[in-house]
Amino acid sequence: MTGPDARTLRVGPVSALVERRAAAVSLGLAAAIAALALAALCRGDAWDPPGEVVQGLLGRGGSALVVREWRLPRVAAAIVFGAALGLAGSLFQNLTRNPLGSPDVIGLDAGAYTGVLVAITVFGGTAAGLALGALAGGLCTAGAVYLLSLRSGVSGLRLVVVGVAVNAMLTAANSWIVLRADLDVAIAATGWQAGTLNGAEWAALRPAFLVIGALALLTAALSRGMRQAALGDEAAAASGLGLGRFRFLAVLAGVGCTASVTSAAGPIVFVALVAPQIGRRITGAAGTPPLPAALTGALLLLAADLAAQTVLAPVQLPVGVVTTVLGGGYLCLLLLGEVGREAGRAP
Repeated sequence: MTGPDARTLRVGPVSALVERRAAAVSLGLAAAIAALALAALCRGDAWDPPGEVVQGLLGRGGSALVVREWRLPRVAAAIVFGAALGLAGSLFQNLTRNPLGSPDVIGLDAGAYTGVLVAITVFGGTAAGLALGALAGGLCTAGAVYLLSLRSGVSGLRLVVVGVAVNAMLTAANSWIVLRADLDVAIAATGWQAGTLNGAEWAALRPAFLVIGALALLTAALSRGMRQAALGDEAAAASGLGLGRFRFLAVLAGVGCTASVTSAAGPIVFVALVAPQIGRRITGAAGTPPLPAALTGALLLLAADLAAQTVLAPVQLPVGVVTTVLGGGYLCLLLLGEVGREAGRAP
């Protein structure tokens, strides 16, 4: 058999197999997150027995207050913020069609941090001010990167290169703002800049959780458009996708996820870069599907935070230090792979 029907018969079973594999992988990732979350809840000044922790979660026993009010917010923040960063990375890597197209590489994390610093130093740093400052900084950075990439047409590689340059400039600007700030503000901003979940509390986390939940629903609504956009602009437009509206909503969701995390925990780098690519490889998908990326991001950040509490215990490292070490190694491997492929194409 030849023609479109034959192609459908060949592609259909493959697509169904990929979807079943993605579902199985997602269930496995969810189970791993649950197991690691229980281990993280057991981590205090010493390791508590799992049975005692479960009783504490149910509100029983003397450890209920410690587990539910001190440890559970931190574990929940690691899961939700890791998922948000994975979603943001998936959105931007789909938009740029480049594995380097993540918010931390193209400057959105730095831009959100700039907005937070301005909110702290100029407007007093209320919770609402931090969130609005992070969102405004991220959106302004996204707009600047896009406009600077317009010359000769926007391409994924060009956008990434422009984003790296904007990231460097914003990092320098952030350092200048911290140096010019009052001493107490500068000390707080410097410690927070590394990205930390230390001292997470429900009251401070709830607004970010609500925003991320709404953006996750928006990303789910955009998932079909992401699959269409992965086919290329012409094919996506021919299939009925409004590219302008889709890109605007995708950028808004990605920046919103990044800004929500930055306003609550500081810029946590490299999770958005690594999680979508790991999710893509273990599911065998053609693009970077959002659900595996989100689950992988949650698992990575939860593991990184547990390592941050354990490596130099009783000293607790900022989780951003651990993700930087892991992500920096991954970025080196990714760049070496790109150089190797370019060398292989050379005559």
